[in-house]
Amino acid sequence: MTPTETLILGTYFFVLVILAVYGWHRYYLVYLYMKNKGRRPEPLGSFDELPRVTVQLPIYNEMYVADRLIDAVCQLDYPRELLEIQVLDDSTDETTSVASRAVRRNAAEGINITYIHRQDRTGYKAGALEAGLKVASGEYVAIFDADFMPTTDFLRRTVQFFTDPKVAMVQARWGHINQDYSLLTKIQSILLDGHFVLEHGSRNSAGLFFNFNGTAGIWRRTAIADAGGWQHDTLTEDLDLSYRAQLRGWQFVFLHDLVAPAEVPVEMNSFKSQQHRWAKGSIQTCRKVLPAVLRSNLPLGVKTEAFFHLTANFNYLLMCVLSVLMAPSMVIRYNMGWYEMLLIDVPLFFAATASVANFYMVCQRELHKDWTTRLKYLPFLMSIGIGLTVNNTRAVLEALFNKQSEFARTPKYHIEANADEWIGKKYRQTVLVQPLIELAKRTNAEVVLAHVRDNIPAFDKRADRKHVAELFDGVPHAFVTVQGDEVMKTMDDLARQGRIQLVAVIHRQKGFWEGLFHSSKAKRMALHTTVPMLVLPERTQGPKR
Repeated sequence: MTPTETLILGTYFFVLVILAVYGWHRYYLVYLYMKNKGRRPEPLGSFDELPRVTVQLPIYNEMYVADRLIDAVCQLDYPRELLEIQVLDDSTDETTSVASRAVRRNAAEGINITYIHRQDRTGYKAGALEAGLKVASGEYVAIFDADFMPTTDFLRRTVQFFTDPKVAMVQARWGHINQDYSLLTKIQSILLDGHFVLEHGSRNSAGLFFNFNGTAGIWRRTAIADAGGWQHDTLTEDLDLSYRAQLRGWQFVFLHDLVAPAEVPVEMNSFKSQQHRWAKGSIQTCRKVLPAVLRSNLPLGVKTEAFFHLTANFNYLLMCVLSVLMAPSMVIRYNMGWYEMLLIDVPLFFAATASVANFYMVCQRELHKDWTTRLKYLPFLMSIGIGLTVNNTRAVLEALFNKQSEFARTPKYHIEANADEWIGKKYRQTVLVQPLIELAKRTNAEVVLAHVRDNIPAFDKRADRKHVAELFDGVPHAFVTVQGDEVMKTMDDLARQGRIQLVAVIHRQKGFWEGLFHSSKAKRMALHTTVPMLVLPERTQGPKR
């Protein structure tokens, strides 16, 4: 091999080994969870007199869900004389009137609820929480984001854990109001279940550090102050405060059986924006607190797990590097025999890829009796994980190079039932350039076309307009086969509204793919168009249903 080939292969395997190590770490988390799954936290005792609690509701431009959140929190089962509710509204749109009306309506019924509106968003969410804390009266502070609907027993099931003077925070598991709304929401629910059930569950039961998730949790107020208060030099103020508090010796509690229902994003761009914020914020927090963790006198196991936790999003950067090196490394290794492949590739596959499938399979088995029916979503989950690589790599690089950005909140549309619609509502996001970069990762034309040919979404005349619109809205480059007047009308409506553009409408008889994807004209169109290419095959007769 030439020096260049050696360098490529060396870098390729170096990156792959690192990814495999993180993959094996997933197996370790599953092992910890199974080893300690019988350990459920219990409060040390109970308060003779319930303490005063403040519930903070930080919102920003949430006109569709603010009213729902406020009404749900006002239904909490807790003595009214001991409950204070703060609506911390930084909104600049109609949300201000929606939230203030909800506050006045509930205040008229005897609820101790106040409306606090800031004219500037200094510190974003962390700044709003800090401002509210200055005038709060509670000894303990519960926090709920706009997309949550806490159950009425939330406070009574969490507050008793603070009879242990070492406990700083109690975190509930997130539920998913709209998990059956679409394929995207189903996959997000599985991702979040894995985070809470296996990551939080394994770490908490093993006495390792884990984090407050920014919502659906309750804090001891003195612990917040002792850890340095809310700080807004990262986009994940919750992760930052969590590590600072635990470094001070405070303990956290995760309640697997207490579920706080929430709405997950229904559009892809909102989901990617949320993932970008979480990835960037976690690397910012890593840079900020990991050195202190490693220098501390904490046990080696705690330090090691904190390292894996805080550096996990570097994997996206490594995956981008791997995708660039994959094609040349395959060419260089063309003559490698089966023995070398079994010795090197198979173990790395089980570490880097199979660990992900195992992780989420175990999670679904722990939560659902029908978990086997949910396994069909795992390939889609892994595809979305790969698809987020560019998005989250950008976030990681922004954090590494200290590029500042505002706290971009995730839009919510009050989507609870399958019949609910979000198309046409405010807050929709459009991203035009990044999906092209994501597509450009496949630099070989034949690879691109083969992938498209084998993975074309197909809709028949029974397809729901909502799901067709959801797939294409804001996506600048897509391929689809469509049958049925209803679906075609949806695509036409989106085009007329300027949400998509149609580069080509190509009709072909059955078997048209072979001719289409082996023509140089089609290849040029597939590789260079910057807007969707709509391919409409003529309908063929099939069995009647």
